[in-house]
Amino acid sequence: MEKAFKNHLKSEFPFLCQGKLLLAISGGVDSVVLAHLCKLAKLNFSIAHCNFNLRAEESDADEEFVLDLAERLNCEVFIENFDTPTFAEEAKISIQMAARELRYHWFEELSAAMKFDYVLTAHHANDNLETFLINLVRGSGLEGFTGIKAVNNSVVRPLLSFSRKEIETYANDHKIIWREDSSNASNKYLRNKIRHDIIPILEELNPQLLESFQNTQSHLTETSNLVEDYISLIYPEIVAKNVYGYELKVDYLKKLPNPKAVLYQLLKTFGFSEWNDVYQLLDAQTGKMVLSETHRLIKDREVLLLTEIPSEEKTQKYGIREGEQIIMLPVGRFTISEVDKIANDTPNSIYVNKELLQYPLILRKWQKGDFFYPFGMKGKKKLSDFFKDNKLSLPEKENSWLLCSNEDIVWVINQRADNRFAITDPSQKILKITYSL
Repeated sequence: MEKAFKNHLKSEFPFLCQGKLLLAISGGVDSVVLAHLCKLAKLNFSIAHCNFNLRAEESDADEEFVLDLAERLNCEVFIENFDTPTFAEEAKISIQMAARELRYHWFEELSAAMKFDYVLTAHHANDNLETFLINLVRGSGLEGFTGIKAVNNSVVRPLLSFSRKEIETYANDHKIIWREDSSNASNKYLRNKIRHDIIPILEELNPQLLESFQNTQSHLTETSNLVEDYISLIYPEIVAKNVYGYELKVDYLKKLPNPKAVLYQLLKTFGFSEWNDVYQLLDAQTGKMVLSETHRLIKDREVLLLTEIPSEEKTQKYGIREGEQIIMLPVGRFTISEVDKIANDTPNSIYVNKELLQYPLILRKWQKGDFFYPFGMKGKKKLSDFFKDNKLSLPEKENSWLLCSNEDIVWVINQRADNRFAITDPSQKILKITYSL
């Protein structure tokens, strides 16, 4: 295995030979063997161990074992203790997920502070098979069956092509001592139940199960890459970015052989789960939407709008005092100046009767029930009707700002001025107000 590992480094991970590495060591046979192999390969590495405090004295014994291992290998060691149950309870996630989040977050912090190039974990081929079966049981798209990545950003898994049996045989042959995690013997967790009950039955049916699985997964990965290439090819024809998020062209999607699958590939990272509802948006009425925990997909005429779900914070208001000429606000820049005459009007500028304004001017978002007197029209109009007539999307409505004098709307920013503040006589003092992002 030592020779195979070194050859594997040269062919698949040559960058590790020049990098500063952080090895995640639990004390189990896989991670301890990884540490010994890295030492024999003369890699530049340190050891990191997480004590999750889940098994009382056993967890502390694991920590002591790792400290002793680092001393025997003559390498630097980092130990971190976590209150995993409290974190899991506060985050409302399982103990396993809590441990994973704590672990990788610490690795990131440690790597940044100590300038490690890569984090090495000891995942092996059996872990890959177990993950595949877990995803199969829980339900997954194609990406859930392509397996654990050997290289995922700065996390590298150099043992992924080796089986647990190969690793244990190497450890026994070289009299390498390791720690057994007692929780691995329990069927309390799904992974252990699959490891102890399901995989042995599959191995009875096919003694070459692991090899067959690796071949199948290789084909699935190739298929996944083909799908990604196809999506990359059609992406510019379907998706356009806008100020609020993204637009997906409904007509183009409906012409595709399998629009439902394409929608899944485009939107799978945004947390949607009701894919039939997502697909039905293609033929839904304007205004229909589907929500995930973080995003929403809205049908708006000939497009689907993808935006983040807006926060429920109270609408902010900003005041503009009399005499201010350049006002920088989080929503944009206003310039106010007195001019002699009205020039050609532009959407981002208005001209108003200075004497009619009451300060401070108020900048706020529109609210239900707002109305104004649109410039160039007779009478008043509800803003909701004005937005409907002008075919504004939901995100555009939500992000419409009003410039107000007292309670009266002076300007629906970049859309329409109010008639009540218009210049009606050349002798009136003219104020030009300009807005820009």
